[in-house]
Amino acid sequence: MDAKVDIKQYMIQLGRQARQASRAMARAGTNQKNTALEAIAGALEAGRETLLAANRSDLQAGRDKGLDAALLDRLELNDERIAAMAEGLRQIAALPDPVGEISEMAYRPSGIEVGKMRVPLGVIGIIYESRPNVTADAAALCLKSGNAAILRGGSEAEHSNQAIAACIHQGLQQAGLPDEAVQVIETTDRAAVGELITMPEFVDVIVPRGGKGLIERITADSRVPVIKHLHGVCHVYIDERADVDKAVAVAFNAKTQRYGTCNTMETLLVHKAIADQVLPQLGRLYQQEGVELRGCEATRALLKEAIAATEEDWDTEYLAPILSIRIVDDLDAAIEHIHVHGSGHTESIMSEDIGRARRFLAEVDASSVMVNASTRFADGFEYGLGAEIGISTDKIHARGPVGLHGLTSQKYIVIGDGHIRQ
Repeated sequence: MDAKVDIKQYMIQLGRQARQASRAMARAGTNQKNTALEAIAGALEAGRETLLAANRSDLQAGRDKGLDAALLDRLELNDERIAAMAEGLRQIAALPDPVGEISEMAYRPSGIEVGKMRVPLGVIGIIYESRPNVTADAAALCLKSGNAAILRGGSEAEHSNQAIAACIHQGLQQAGLPDEAVQVIETTDRAAVGELITMPEFVDVIVPRGGKGLIERITADSRVPVIKHLHGVCHVYIDERADVDKAVAVAFNAKTQRYGTCNTMETLLVHKAIADQVLPQLGRLYQQEGVELRGCEATRALLKEAIAATEEDWDTEYLAPILSIRIVDDLDAAIEHIHVHGSGHTESIMSEDIGRARRFLAEVDASSVMVNASTRFADGFEYGLGAEIGISTDKIHARGPVGLHGLTSQKYIVIGDGHIRQ
């Protein structure tokens, strides 16, 4: 039989099993789900040596393939990371269960009572790269939200992911839940991804986690709805009515607290009336951190160390110690720049003027919009959601950090007592 036909049949089998398991997960109570999460955490800790041995195989294969140091670091498991995985599972177990939550109940003139109930999405396919800890994190979030999961990790973490999957199945069995509630795809054939994203009869949502190239390909080819963001070109706008000390602290933190995250500021916008007060201070701070500055002509007049920014810079997610800076005429110009160049991820204004702040909140189109705060706060944990599966810049269903609520939907429920429509 042709290899691709084998892959197709294998994926159909996984899909059928996941759909069946999703019904069991929808019935599972909070205690049963929490028992599974606690048991998986215990299995990870007890299986530490097995996990480390599997990971050593992946690391050696990665070195043989010439993976760079950063990729090898993301791939590595050690005692600390295994402990963190177990702790993450226990933290998710401690979160409130969104499933079954009823809201907005109200009586209608007809006498019926109408409201909404929160329910699982069903089957979630998650495609990710490198980090094997994502296998445990993604499985835990899907389990707690009452979903079945089909997970496709990177081929470079094949042995590690399968070892973690064995711990997950051990925990599911202890809780009396089906093994098929979490299935980690065993083949490294890329054709499996193509099948996974074109099975709407079995898969309800796809969540890609990885580089822009992966997410663009998944989004373009998928026949299943995708929860995703392509990139994070985030801005901080310092208004002329900003508190200078606050503005300097936030703009410095938003860029330098971590460089390689999607909520890191990539472009700083500064009102022309305050530029000579904030940019010299920020320039010195950024220089101390080794941040390369790329600016417009007005910026370079104030910061001699800045090089000329190109049009491409305004659209670039650097994920590195590089920052673009533009001096703008007013709030309207800042908002227009964000509309043209922003990625819909996170935008922040520094201003003590409540009217301007409200305009920014209302008019800027992004999944998170902030006033006098660092873009680095755009994170599920910081928002009180607990763990997150990722960030969504879509406008339908989930938007912003996607936690447990984002992995559920709502259906209308109607309560009557023999009511008939007249």
